[in-house]
Amino acid sequence: MNWDWSAVGDFMPRLWDGVLLTLQALVLGSLIAFALGLVWALAQRSTLKIVSWPVTAVTEFIRNTPLLVQLFFLYFVLPEWNITFSALVTGVLGLGLHYSTYTAEVYRAGIDGVPVGQWEACTALSLPRSRTWSAVILPQAIRRVVPALGNYVIAMLKDSPMIATIGALEMLGQARQFSAETFQPTEPITVIGVVFILIAYPASLLMRALERRLVH
Repeated sequence: MNWDWSAVGDFMPRLWDGVLLTLQALVLGSLIAFALGLVWALAQRSTLKIVSWPVTAVTEFIRNTPLLVQLFFLYFVLPEWNITFSALVTGVLGLGLHYSTYTAEVYRAGIDGVPVGQWEACTALSLPRSRTWSAVILPQAIRRVVPALGNYVIAMLKDSPMIATIGALEMLGQARQFSAETFQPTEPITVIGVVFILIAYPASLLMRALERRLVH
C-alpha cells in the first residue's frame, strides 16, 4: 500500500466542505439540544400530570430509539405528510432532538443538586416562582452541569457522520463519496480520522479545564 499525497490534495476541497457542514450541524444541533433539553426537564417537574407524563413518555421513547431511525423518519416519512426539510436541516433537527433527551437528564440532575436551603430561602423571601427559577435555581443548576453538557457536544460530533445517510455530506460522507469515485479510500478516511481527533481532543481538554474551574 502506497500513500498518495496527490489524493490528499484532491480531497482537501471536499474535506473543508465536510468540516463546515459538520460544524454547522454540531453547533445548531447543540443549541437545540441545550434549549429543548431544559424545556423537557422543567416540564417533567411540572405538578400537572397532564404535562409531566406525556413529556416523560416522549423523551423516553426518543432516548430509547436509534438516532439513525429518527433521522430516517424525519427525512423519509414526514414528507408523506407534506412536511419536508433539507438534508442539513433534518440532520440538525435529528441530532438536536435526540440529544435533548439526554441533556434533559443532565439538567434534572443539576436542579436536584441545588441545596434545599436555596428553595427555602426563596420561599422565606416570598420570591415569585418565575424569579426563583430564573435568578436562583437555574443559574446554580446550569453551572453544575456545563461539563456534562460539553461531553454530549463531543458525543454529538462523533454521531454527526450519521447525517450522511440522508444526503448531508459531512466529513465522512465526503470521504466515502471521494473513495467511490477514485477507488482510493485510505487517504480520505485517514484524513478525516485525524480531523475528528483534532476537533474532539482539544474540546475534551477544554471541558476538563472548565470542569476544574467550575468545581473549584
